[in-house]
Amino acid sequence: MSRQIVIPTTAEFRLLEILWVLGEGTIEDLLLASEKKSPLNYKTVQTVLRIMENKKLVSHSTRGRAFVYRARVKRYEVSRLSTRSLLQRYFRGSRTELLVNLLEYERIGDNELLELEGLIRNYRKATFAERKKNR
Repeated sequence: MSRQIVIPTTAEFRLLEILWVLGEGTIEDLLLASEKKSPLNYKTVQTVLRIMENKKLVSHSTRGRAFVYRARVKRYEVSRLSTRSLLQRYFRGSRTELLVNLLEYERIGDNELLELEGLIRNYRKATFAERKKNR
């Protein structure tokens, strides 16, 4: 049975990123971890975590009087869902249209272009090998 996950908001994603690094944490742990970028507000974090729990993005257990939160979703699940949503919403499901948009409107350096070309080449080889194996 597959569970339905939702795309987190920007604030939710920020807390998920911290939890993915920490594994689990109290609100205080999240506040300490956020100090490096830009500090978060205790009540805001508390509210966002409650919403995230309702969305089944996080769960909590208790340690003494503190709630200890952990992510219920993996980074790759959120990335995959976000990418699919982006493709459907803005590019009519066309991966080509997305890639052309990136190439035309984003500054992609030579090194990154070479890396992308290599990834595509390797993916193509792996896919070809897999098809050949399944014949």
